[in-house]
Amino acid sequence: MRIALLALVLTPLAACAAGATGDRYNDELDRLSQACQDRGGILTPSGSQSGRPNTDYICEIRGGGGLTRD
Repeated sequence: MRIALLALVLTPLAACAAGATGDRYNDELDRLSQACQDRGGILTPSGSQSGRPNTDYICEIRGGGGLTRD
């Protein structure tokens, strides 16, 4: 009975915690995406899934200018 009561109380709390993490992840991802676009790049997946957008995505800049010589 105690386990059932504990599960009943903790289940909604777990859902709230997961929601807060998702919002933080998306906020950070939006910030990184905007910063990348400001540099003329596009945010692309790096292939890993760490739960941290700055590790999960890279800013790929294509067609950047080459070195200029005077």
